[in-house]
Amino acid sequence: MKRFGLVNTLMVATRVVASAAAMAQAQKKARQRLSPHETISTVVDGNRVMIVYGRPYTKKPGTEEARKIWGGLIPYDAVWRTGADEATLLVTEQPIVIGSLTLAPGSYTLFTYPTADGSAKLIVNKRIGQWGIPYDEKKEAANELGRVDLKKETLDQPVDQFTMAIERAPSGGGVISMMWETTKYSVPFSVKK
Repeated sequence: MKRFGLVNTLMVATRVVASAAAMAQAQKKARQRLSPHETISTVVDGNRVMIVYGRPYTKKPGTEEARKIWGGLIPYDAVWRTGADEATLLVTEQPIVIGSLTLAPGSYTLFTYPTADGSAKLIVNKRIGQWGIPYDEKKEAANELGRVDLKKETLDQPVDQFTMAIERAPSGGGVISMMWETTKYSVPFSVKK
């Protein structure tokens, strides 16, 4: 059964990545990737969770000049694509619960909505293959599955390149984190049994 699950996950992931690559090629004339991309994957309580995202740097491309990230490059009170270039992709093999949202097995797009008071929300969207920004909230309302509060922490050391992580929680379930500059946002999730 586990082997079937892994094979199924790999098939879904391959289709998603191939689909994203095809869409990226189609958009290549209009848009060029400016940041490196990464795929992270972790098995949490028997469920593989994968995130594909762009990793922009604090410094402006081709310079040593640092940019202000929160409230600068990423404006407050506006939807951010949670990375660079294409919108961030989340793939889960089994149902997971993030906040009040239950996500069926499949692929989703993640966005972030940071505010000037330091709070932020994770937006889960069912439409995949989006470039990321601009994000038309009225148009995307039908595709949004919901918004979940993110926990904010201040990091001791600044992070120069946007970084996401999927970690197992000691008491079960997992945590999705994003770190940049001196800020870390995170949200716990559990695998629905």
